[in-house]
Amino acid sequence: MPNKKAPPKTASLNYEESLYTQGHTLICGIDEVGRGPLAGSVVACAVILPKGLVIPGVYDSKALSAKRREELAAAIKEAAVDYALGWADADLIDEINILQATYAAMSRALENLKTPPDAVLIDGLQGKWVPDIPSTFIKGGDRASHSIAAASIVAKVARDAEMMRLHEAYPQYGFDTHKGYGTAKHVEALRTHGPCPSHRRSFIKKVLNHDQ
Repeated sequence: MPNKKAPPKTASLNYEESLYTQGHTLICGIDEVGRGPLAGSVVACAVILPKGLVIPGVYDSKALSAKRREELAAAIKEAAVDYALGWADADLIDEINILQATYAAMSRALENLKTPPDAVLIDGLQGKWVPDIPSTFIKGGDRASHSIAAASIVAKVARDAEMMRLHEAYPQYGFDTHKGYGTAKHVEALRTHGPCPSHRRSFIKKVLNHDQ
């Protein structure tokens, strides 16, 4: 018998449906990408999908190919009630540390929405940043919540586009392949060329074990 290709995984609406039963209708998923790289921004996305909408294949962005992420990001943007991005660049990361910069990016994404949500689902464990509306923090939320998964995809596509722009400006680092993460190729390029303006000084200091 021929092997049948498994259907793509799709994050469920279980968390959203629980909020629907409590009377919430504008539910926002929030996720971020880019906490670990040596260069580029932390990018967060806030997405409000129509009540009950499921887009097949919307799942943790890390489990998807770049082409599929781009296809799904376009579908999410077209279907969304609203979506917005929030950015924290390398300078802010160095100034206030990566955790606080991540909170800043998520806060900015939420503030940039034109449609105020009445509940928020956030990927990860609760920290010092909690929105001033009903909020649920979900470990592994990008695989458990459709809204969070949608946010993870849009954020990832946006950050990858940023890294491609950086590659055009600074091709010597290979940002088009590693997207700023600390691969051997990236570390070698840093040692050869030194940092560019979008490198996180607080990160490369640890990697290279000396100031840049």
